Amino acid sequence: MGNGGTTPITPSRVHPLFSFPNPVNEVSARLVAAGVVVMCVLSIAFDLKWATVVIAYGFVARVLTGPTLSPLGQLVTRVITPRLGIPERPVAGPPKRFAQGIGVAFSVTALLLTGVGYWTAAEVMLGLLATAALLESALGLCLGCKTFGVLMRTGVVPEEVCERCNNIWGAAA
Repeated sequence: MGNGGTTPITPSRVHPLFSFPNPVNEVSARLVAAGVVVMCVLSIAFDLKWATVVIAYGFVARVLTGPTLSPLGQLVTRVITPRLGIPERPVAGPPKRFAQGIGVAFSVTALLLTGVGYWTAAEVMLGLLATAALLESALGLCLGCKTFGVLMRTGVVPEEVCERCNNIWGAAA
């Protein structure tokens, strides 16, 4: 692929369990984000400290396998989205995976803060996570995807990582 002799990792070279979908159905992504909002808000409102484990697991599972090992991802992709009858809206997978990675950072931080007794700080992390997920679910504004686009434009993320992402600033995909 003209990248200095290195071969990009493709789904055929990665164990299928650890592949991430590309493209991603934007409808499902937004519904998963809505689920994250609900879980974070309930965790904060009812002091459900144990729920930080569930939230963090969900993000780690989704960044590693897409919806495959995520209970929320499975519920959305297998049950909710098909019943809505809304046509699929395919969008590039790498920015969505990057966004899930940011979710891992926030949710695991919340989990660790909870584990060491800093629940208020964990609530702040969950609140920030809920805010980003609300923007994604309600407005289709994926902050992680926008950040991915900036990283591509500045050359931090090579174009080969996401050929479909080159015009992330263009019309809504």
